[in-house]
Amino acid sequence: MGDETHERQKLLINNRSNNQQNKNRGFVRCASHMQDELHSFRTWLKCMCVDQSNTLTSCLSWFVFVLLAILVPALSHFVLACTDCDSRHSRPYDTVAQLSLSGVAVLSFICLSSFVRKYGLRRFLFFDKLRDESETVRKGYTQQFNRSLQILFIFVLPCFAAESAYKIWWYGSGGTRIPFLGNVFVSNTVACILELTSWFYRTVVFFLVCVLFRLICYLQILRLQDFATVFQADSDVESVLKEHLRIRRHLMIISHRYRTFILLALICITASQFASLLMTTRSTADVNIYHTGELALCSVSLLAGLMILLRSAARITHKAQAVTCLAAKWHVCATIDSFDTVETDQTTPVASHVGPGAEQIFTASSDESSDFDEVGDEEDELDNTKFDPSYAYSTISFQRRQALVTYFENNRAGITLYGFMLDRSSLHTIFGLELSLVLWLLGKTVGVS
Repeated sequence: MGDETHERQKLLINNRSNNQQNKNRGFVRCASHMQDELHSFRTWLKCMCVDQSNTLTSCLSWFVFVLLAILVPALSHFVLACTDCDSRHSRPYDTVAQLSLSGVAVLSFICLSSFVRKYGLRRFLFFDKLRDESETVRKGYTQQFNRSLQILFIFVLPCFAAESAYKIWWYGSGGTRIPFLGNVFVSNTVACILELTSWFYRTVVFFLVCVLFRLICYLQILRLQDFATVFQADSDVESVLKEHLRIRRHLMIISHRYRTFILLALICITASQFASLLMTTRSTADVNIYHTGELALCSVSLLAGLMILLRSAARITHKAQAVTCLAAKWHVCATIDSFDTVETDQTTPVASHVGPGAEQIFTASSDESSDFDEVGDEEDELDNTKFDPSYAYSTISFQRRQALVTYFENNRAGITLYGFMLDRSSLHTIFGLELSLVLWLLGKTVGVS
C-alpha cells in the first residue's frame, strides 16, 4: 500500500509539472517576437498606450487613459472655458460633446482591457484558430488584419483634421487668456495640444474596438465562403454539420463577447444624439458653425463607429443565414439530377430522353451570364442566384439532404444581442424606433408633426 501511494503521488507531481510547463509554453507563444504576425500591431498598441501585456504597460495605459479621457476634458471644460469672450468663441455645447466622447471612450477602453486581459490578444482575434482553416481563409484574414489600421485612420483622420483646424482657430483668435504657464502663447499652445491629443486618443480607442469587431466578423465571412464550397463536392453530411456547428459556436462566442459593448454603445450614442438634438432645437439656441461645429464632428465620429458595429453584425448574420438558401438549392439540384439519372438509365438513347424541363433549367444556367454581369461583385458563393448543375454531384440520400436543410432552417446562425438577432430586419426596426423618437422630440421642441 505504501509503494502504491508513493507511486500515485509521483504521478500527480509529474502531471502537475507537465501542466505547468504547458501553461508556460502557452504564455511564451503569446509573447511578441519579430516573426509574430501580431508584432507590429502590439507595437502600435504600445505607442497608443493601450497595451496591457504586463504590469508596467498596464499602469501606463490606465494613467494615460485617466489623463486624456477624463482629466483633460474636465479641465478643458471647467478651467479653460471662456466666460467673457464674444459670441463666436463661446462653447454652449461643449458639455454634450465632452461627455459623449468621454463616455464611449471609457466604455471602449474598459471593454478592450477586459478582452485582452481575459482572452489575450491572439485568442481574442482568433489567430489561435487559424491553423484549422484553409489557406484561403488564412491569407484573406491576414490581409484584412493588416488593413485594419488603415481603415481606422480613414475614419479618424478627416475628423481629426477638422477638429485641429477648429481648435487652432479658437486658441489662435483669442478664445482664452489664462496664462497658467506664465505666458499666454505658451499656455494656449500647451492647452491646444492637450485638447487635440485627448480628442484623438478618445476617438481612436472607440474606433479600435469597432474595427476589431469588424475584423473578427470578416474572419467568419471568409469561413462561411470557404464553407460554401462543400456543396460543390460530394461531401458527407456529418462533416458539413460539424463545420457548421463550429462556425455557429464561434458566432455565439463573438456575440457573447461583444453584446455588452454593442448594447451600451447604442444606448450612449442614442442618448448623446438626443441630448444634442434637444439643445440645438431650443427656441433660445444659437446654432452656427462656431458653436455646433465641434458637436457635429463628435456626432459624426460616434455614428460612424456605430455604423461599423451594426453593419458588420448585419453582414455576418446575412451571410450565415444565406447558407440555408445554398443548402436548399443544393438539395433541389441533387434531387433533380437523381430523377434525371433514373430516367436516362431506363431508356435509350441517353441524350434523347432527358426531361424537357430539366434540359430547359440546365440550359438557362449558361444564359445567366448577362444578368450576373449586372449584379457585379455583390454576389458570392453564399448568395448567388445561379442554377449550377455542379451542385448536383452528390450521392447523399434524399433523407439526409432533407434533414440537413431542415437543420439549417431551424438553427439560423448570426450575431445576437441577448437573443435578439442583429440582421437587416433588426436594423430596420432600430431605425424605425430612433426615427419615431426623433420626430417626437422635434414635435415637442420645434412643432414638427
